[in-house]
Amino acid sequence: EVQLVESGGGLVQAGGSLRLSCSASGFTFDDYAIGWVRQVPGKEREGVVCVSSSDSRTYYSDSLKGRFTISRDNDKNTVYLQMNNLEPGDTAVYYCATDPTPGAYCDSVDAVYGMDYWGKGALVIVSS
Repeated sequence: EVQLVESGGGLVQAGGSLRLSCSASGFTFDDYAIGWVRQVPGKEREGVVCVSSSDSRTYYSDSLKGRFTISRDNDKNTVYLQMNNLEPGDTAVYYCATDPTPGAYCDSVDAVYGMDYWGKGALVIVSS
């Protein structure tokens, strides 16, 4: 069974940093597509980043590029989202999602919306 578990959320002051983790299990962590989406309750989801493990092609939301960085530790089956210079507008629940099908890939940040498996989310609150 594919499972994703996010951690690392919390309360941070504006200008601060947080690193979210997404621990994956139930599939071979060497050929997959994975990404992050965020959502403010009552608002639409926003794609944050999508990455293909096969060629490391990575797509970020244009509005977040430069502040957010995704990285992977295949030995730990974990993906990280480093978030720097956080703003109150970054307050949201952050979800990790994956398509573990061999050959899965991202062709844009929007590809994350169609992924099959999602974590339960990590709440990030940025205070002003």
